[in-house]
Amino acid sequence: MTTAPLTSPIDGVSIGPARPADGADLWRIARGSGELDLNSPYSYLLWCRDFADTTAVARDASGRPIGFVTGYLRPDAPGTLFVWQVAVEGSHRGSGVAGNLLDALSDRVAAEHGLRGIESTVTPGNLASDRLFRSFARRHGAELTQEVLFPSAAFPTTGHESEVLYRIGPLDHPAS
Repeated sequence: MTTAPLTSPIDGVSIGPARPADGADLWRIARGSGELDLNSPYSYLLWCRDFADTTAVARDASGRPIGFVTGYLRPDAPGTLFVWQVAVEGSHRGSGVAGNLLDALSDRVAAEHGLRGIESTVTPGNLASDRLFRSFARRHGAELTQEVLFPSAAFPTTGHESEVLYRIGPLDHPAS
């Protein structure tokens, strides 16, 4: 697992893997996003422990988390990173943090495991995530396809939008 912070083109921001102590901050950032399905605080603690090598955290100059991308390698699709959640603290949105997080995470996963593609689900109303993944695909010269993975009727409560699967690839990131 990579533990050293990565450099970021954004002044005062570093990007590196999650640490178990980050769980509470990731939960706070997710809660403040206004877009994400909020998981329990406990799940963010576990995520930072068990999936640290497929999670990236952006930190301000004081080391405080200001954004994150959580993900995991799909067991049945080697070389595919599923991006679970992306969130950036309100005061840092629109500054490129999310794109830098996704680039840093994909570079790290590629170096450690090899990476052929990225998947994520996005609800139709989440325009920021749509722009993030479209921009990532353009920067990496990869195709982006979409299909409904979970229709709204699959959710136990009414009002949840369908989750649309975004597939980005192929990526030219073999293992180093």
